[in-house]
Amino acid sequence: MRAFARPSAIGLLSLIATAAAVRGAPPDNVPRIDLPHPYYFEEMYLPQLTSGPSAVAWSPDSREVVYSRAGSLWRQAIDSTVAIQLTDGPGYDYQPDWSPDGRSVVYSSEHGGAIELRLLDLGSGQAHGLTQGGAVNVEPRWSPDGRRLVYVSTAYHRRFHVFMADVQNGQLTNNVRLTGENKSALPRYYYSAYDHEINPTWTRDGKSIVFISNRGRIHGTGGFWRMAAEPGAEPTELRYEETNWRARPEFSPEGQRLVYSSYLGRNWLQLWVMPGTGGEPFPLTYGDWDDTAPRWSPDGQQIAFISNRHGSTELDLLRLPGAGMRTLQVSENRRLRPSGTLHVTVRDEHGMLTPARVTVTDATGRFYAPADAWTHSAVFDRNEQPFESRYFHTRGEDVIDVPAGVIQVDVMKGFERKPDRRSVPVAAGSSVQVETVLGANPWLDSSAKPWVSADVHVHMNYGGNYRNTPAHLAMQAQAEDLGIVENLIVNKEQRFPDIVFSGGGLGLGLDPASTSDALVVHGQEFHTSYWGHLGLLNLHDHVLLPGYAGYPNTAAASLYPMNADIADLAHAQGALVGYVHPFEEEPTPLTKPAHTDADELPVDVALGKVDYMEVVGFSDHQATAGVWYRLLNLGFRIPAAGGTDAMANYASLRGPVGMNRVYASVPNGALNSGTWLEALRHGRSFATNGPLLDFALEENLTGGTLQLERARRVAFKARLRSIVPLDHAQIVCNGAVVRELPLGAARNSAEVSGKIPLDTSGWCVLRAFTAEAKYPVLDNFVYATTSPVYVTVRGAAPRSPADARFFAAWIEHLSDSTARYPDWNSPQERERVLGKLAEAKAVFERLQ
Repeated sequence: MRAFARPSAIGLLSLIATAAAVRGAPPDNVPRIDLPHPYYFEEMYLPQLTSGPSAVAWSPDSREVVYSRAGSLWRQAIDSTVAIQLTDGPGYDYQPDWSPDGRSVVYSSEHGGAIELRLLDLGSGQAHGLTQGGAVNVEPRWSPDGRRLVYVSTAYHRRFHVFMADVQNGQLTNNVRLTGENKSALPRYYYSAYDHEINPTWTRDGKSIVFISNRGRIHGTGGFWRMAAEPGAEPTELRYEETNWRARPEFSPEGQRLVYSSYLGRNWLQLWVMPGTGGEPFPLTYGDWDDTAPRWSPDGQQIAFISNRHGSTELDLLRLPGAGMRTLQVSENRRLRPSGTLHVTVRDEHGMLTPARVTVTDATGRFYAPADAWTHSAVFDRNEQPFESRYFHTRGEDVIDVPAGVIQVDVMKGFERKPDRRSVPVAAGSSVQVETVLGANPWLDSSAKPWVSADVHVHMNYGGNYRNTPAHLAMQAQAEDLGIVENLIVNKEQRFPDIVFSGGGLGLGLDPASTSDALVVHGQEFHTSYWGHLGLLNLHDHVLLPGYAGYPNTAAASLYPMNADIADLAHAQGALVGYVHPFEEEPTPLTKPAHTDADELPVDVALGKVDYMEVVGFSDHQATAGVWYRLLNLGFRIPAAGGTDAMANYASLRGPVGMNRVYASVPNGALNSGTWLEALRHGRSFATNGPLLDFALEENLTGGTLQLERARRVAFKARLRSIVPLDHAQIVCNGAVVRELPLGAARNSAEVSGKIPLDTSGWCVLRAFTAEAKYPVLDNFVYATTSPVYVTVRGAAPRSPADARFFAAWIEHLSDSTARYPDWNSPQERERVLGKLAEAKAVFERLQ
């Protein structure tokens, strides 16, 4: 998991400035949320489109529930299996709350880049907006008397605060901000410097609210606070524990207890109950899955909640006392609009059903998926289409309910097969067959050296909406035509969701759920943000704990162990060590030194600790390549890798698995992780998010060395193929473009031979890219690069004094900031770390 990233499409959801600004929308280029990280709050806090239920509320008589599912609101009696659709766009509708008088439902609706509150009249079926202006407005809750709402909005300075308003004649009046704004001096890394307030709920007398806030806290979204429902009232902390966006407390009907969702001492969210005045909680549910969004029935006999016990989301009912539990099943959906069904099948070149990625949308761009599918939303450019790019993975055959009209179906399976797009008319009451064949088209495959793709940076579970398993992860890989998935076990603050695969019973390495064409291999991401994050591939025995250093105000606050120490421990287990998602912009240590996302990279390269680098990953590929080029110019040999940093159980954010990947040329035979890693170690690879590359200098392939007795012109061969048009294909040597290659008429292929002049030792790569996003490549821009072919002229070592000065200055700044760091366990730790930095700086000084 990375630290900083470009805003995603929904991540650009953010608000305006003041409560009065609810009347005017922000400019398109103004983010609606002012937070340092555009992904954790998005996936874990903002409502997500899921095929299954995502939030629920009770009717006043406790006989029915209203819930959000597939972007619509649904009403269902708890003794029935018939679901009645209440809303159907134009946006996606979430987070309902049923009014105490039973007449209306308030909810959040995402449309046009904002999330607004709307009110649905259950008698007429008509809905209208309550807020407007382009803010993010979520978590609406009726007061017990039905006269007021509390909700969370970013309408003040684009930060999460709790607002309250009166509801009169179906409109909001007297809209006020209840919670103040405070800028904290605490060294928060994953959260804003400004305190936030989220998850509001009313006390049963309607005089106070309880909410979650991180005021006074560094890690997590904060503790439980109570305040009078009056602007400027002083809040009191009831209890602190490390929550993570989804506590969502709810008072019991008599007002004495609070139910909420917590991972206290565990790795998964479960339901807990604590006294309404604070105190010690006890768990209601137990399991290695998430139980979230609890709502107590008005009669006090049941708690409705959302669970991912079986992978996707479901609505469960827990009876108290006694803990009898059941899932609210749906056998019939009664829809607002006439509808039909699509019967989608995807087959391979042998006519066999095959997993694939599928997107189904109507004429407005609204997305549809099977009832049991995992809906995903990818980071993508909203200018390309009206909604974020959503998709699901099919196992090869699915039935999908869709509205009558023209439906677009997109199907793809990796980068080697041609994607399929078609428009299909669907009449009301009809069933339409959509049959797609995605034939194999291997990239330069041969019986001797086939190319095998891998994503070296995936997190199977990382606090998302779904509960993933190795078998399901293997299916995700098959759908993306990905040979190997490196599942990097990593903490999410106090949690390690996949720690069960860290050794002992299940162990690291190859998972038994792997298939002949999709291997799942467990490794680790070491998570020290001060030094930069490391990928540890092929650990043989155990993960390295605590899994991070440099966490302020914890027992892991020290900067020891540094990444060089971790690399030694990983190498001792036979692992490959690489730097992941390195740079969002190219560092400038000579003119404007500053902390980077991979500060220790040049140190560890100089000390011989780095086996690969995610040149294509959750970072800016061009900026990362710029640093990579400088290191190559000094004679360091670093293969290019590709890793998505995919949170494979998320409904949104980064993905899909294999979006960024690396191909390695391996000997023919059964798919083998060890053989593939050896090919990567030796640089027989190219990293890509779409284009397929092949490059050689006088028969010397990537990872090889061309030895010249003198400077001369050298023959090259370059080939590429892409599923999207490209802007450029270039040969780069020693950091400079030496040949722009002509692309075909469709600008998606090239096969060029020629000669280039080489007069100094160094390296050459082939790269291809675009300036902007190109669907269906779900990245900020298209990019691919081979690993280098190395060049030695007259046996001389590569030289670049300017680059050596660049890295010496980099390490000098890093040494200065490290020397000032206050939280060491001992003076010896500090001196050990500073000694390593000095040793690395001396390497670059000798290269000047």
